Amino acid sequence: KETMVDNTRASPGRSAQDSNGPRLGANASDQTGSSSIPNGNGGSAATTRLYNKRWAIVLLFSSYSLNNAYQWIQYGIISNIIMKFYRVEAFAVDWLSMIFMLTYIPFIFPVTWLLEKKGLRVTALMANALNCAGTWIKVASVSPDLFGVTMLGQFVSSLSQVFILGMPSRLASVWFGADEVSTACSIGVFGNQMGIGIGFLVPPILVPNVDDMNELAYHIRIMFYISAGMATLIFILVVTVFQEKPEIPPSQAQVQARNIPRDEYSYKASILRLLRNKPFMLLMLSYGLNVGCFYAVSTLLNRMIIEHYPGEEVNAGRIGLTIVIAGMLGSLICGVWLDKTKFYKQTTLVVYLLSLIGMLVYAFTLSLGHLWVVFVTAGVLGFFMTGYLPLGFEYAVELTYPESEGTSSGLLNCSAQIFGIIFTISQGKIIDQWGTLAGNIFLSIFLLIGTIMTGKILTSLSPSQRARWVVNIGLSYCHLTAVGLSAIENTHTRDKGNFVHT
Repeated sequence: KETMVDNTRASPGRSAQDSNGPRLGANASDQTGSSSIPNGNGGSAATTRLYNKRWAIVLLFSSYSLNNAYQWIQYGIISNIIMKFYRVEAFAVDWLSMIFMLTYIPFIFPVTWLLEKKGLRVTALMANALNCAGTWIKVASVSPDLFGVTMLGQFVSSLSQVFILGMPSRLASVWFGADEVSTACSIGVFGNQMGIGIGFLVPPILVPNVDDMNELAYHIRIMFYISAGMATLIFILVVTVFQEKPEIPPSQAQVQARNIPRDEYSYKASILRLLRNKPFMLLMLSYGLNVGCFYAVSTLLNRMIIEHYPGEEVNAGRIGLTIVIAGMLGSLICGVWLDKTKFYKQTTLVVYLLSLIGMLVYAFTLSLGHLWVVFVTAGVLGFFMTGYLPLGFEYAVELTYPESEGTSSGLLNCSAQIFGIIFTISQGKIIDQWGTLAGNIFLSIFLLIGTIMTGKILTSLSPSQRARWVVNIGLSYCHLTAVGLSAIENTHTRDKGNFVHT
């Protein structure tokens, strides 16, 4: 097998390339087909195949991403209880969340290099080994004088996250066809968001706010044992099931990617090209601002809710769950929409603007005294803010083609972690001094800046990139026209539809 370096993905060029030719064997357990695109070596078109196992691979990835994301927020959503048990300040508990952001920044570059050189399976094994180890270290930290041990466990788990966040777009392009990559990427992000949602919901239920320290230690230990057991089970499944890549590529783009020798790919040169790509740099900043705001809201949610609704730790978790579930729905809808239309820039701008509006509505309704209003406004905020996550990944793929998506998504996440730390610390201090409204207005200002940056990305595109946008939109309308003709007439419909496709 040739070593694969994935430098192609769901771009207009790749989408057009992979959409040619029918897929055969639709009634078989695996879908097989060939396209009319040459394989790059002057020969006939190579056969492509979609394996049913691709769904097991992406769901397994979502499972261990879920378990890791759960650990990120499991302390923050019960921060007042953790402060009482370990006898530490709120800022120390905030670092149990921010350690995930801080760890990512220096380690993303060597981990991305590992992903490019060693592939998906090695990266998945490293992620799960670290995730499993972190959960068992935390099991041993259930004592008021062992806050340092629980921080160590959280640090090890945060190392696992570095191996996880850059994988969705890479896994999608390696295993899925050109018309499925956005949906598959959304499923990958879906697992991470589900983990955050469970992290919001479960800890307040498992760990009630009781005064007896022995009873509290018992509940915390149960919480840690559950996450450790799940991490161990998932690790075993990854070792036995997770596969590097399908035997036959799923797309013509992957056929050509496998023909690129390992020595021809330079990770350093790829990063330098991305840093000189002005549209991508604007997206990196705007993505960091949006996701950084989400990290801050998630980390400080317990403090914000408890300030206005004392004793509502469980409802604080439910509000967090509402944010995430709405966001998962937004992620899935956006993924399907992008697969059908390829309107990356327009969709990204609209979702970003609606995230700003949702943040403002949430900020001004939080203190009204009605929890149901907070549930509604938090859901609207989550739908657009969390729904933006896969949009950012896929838009970066569009702007940076043919660079590796592992590198571009790594830089996006690095930006998000930096802004997440800045916003969490700053908003926490603002809340302590001036209250939650001022803290949320602070985040809204930066979302406004991000919206403006997103609007400027199209004006920064080169003539060739703009031409690709025009061609892409034209192809989308041709496809819609073919579907329309097919729906209008019952006679000769198939011939007309195929004619328009051709």
